[in-house]
Amino acid sequence: MTVPYPFRGLGVLGAGYMGRALVKALINQGVDRSQIKAAETCVTAARAVRDEFGVDVSAEGASFFPGVDSVVLAVKPQDMAQALQVMRPELERYRPLVISIAAGLTVSRLQQWCGADVPIIRAMPNRPAMVGAGVTGLYAPTGFDNTLKARAEAILGAAGSVVWVEDEALMDVVTAVSGSGPAYFFRFAEALAAAGRLQGLSESTARQLAQATLRGAGMMASSDADLSALRASVTSRGGTTAAALDVIETRGIQAMVEAAVIAAVNRGRELSADAEKRS
Repeated sequence: MTVPYPFRGLGVLGAGYMGRALVKALINQGVDRSQIKAAETCVTAARAVRDEFGVDVSAEGASFFPGVDSVVLAVKPQDMAQALQVMRPELERYRPLVISIAAGLTVSRLQQWCGADVPIIRAMPNRPAMVGAGVTGLYAPTGFDNTLKARAEAILGAAGSVVWVEDEALMDVVTAVSGSGPAYFFRFAEALAAAGRLQGLSESTARQLAQATLRGAGMMASSDADLSALRASVTSRGGTTAAALDVIETRGIQAMVEAAVIAAVNRGRELSADAEKRS
């Protein structure tokens, strides 16, 4: 028995990491694979997604139609204009819901490539979507059809949780916090394992402890968890955790993280400006 999703058919343009992650998540949620089509120009990637998920794969998105009413744009920003140029006649004719996960491309720019009457939503998922534990930031222009917003939420929600932002400029902040965020935690776990090695643990033991701790802490940080309360629950007054956190706070973790997020936001806006110029 399949899960009823609010789309007649979904086309995924681009079968890279995120495109494949979304296809996998939808199928895992019970969506019939016959409802999903993919388009990928790389022969190896196209074969991989066809073999792994059993979905129909073609070389270009124009072949999606008329069988889909929703399209996810998962190609690289620099390849988007060319890909949409091929699809534009069908996009203007069928006017599917278009969900772009390409960083740096604004709704207004995508509108120029897709056609003025094509409904477009921007999305920024993150890599944990590959294991169904992602989070996606979504933006829709003011006055956007609520039914279409619900459809986008259901599609991206198959890979994890979703959060809406009201200002498109905040998509760069979403990218800095959650899009890039997994790398920050991985880097911390790397440093934790290295510190354990310096204190005498073997490389394999230090790595296993750090990775398992990262995974377990992430599982505890559920959507309704109070992060401060979780931290306090592990920290006994005068204990080992308190001693470690004192060092982390003294070294200025808050200022460091704020500076890192600012750097990522600024770089995202630079890339967005570059993408606009190239187009």
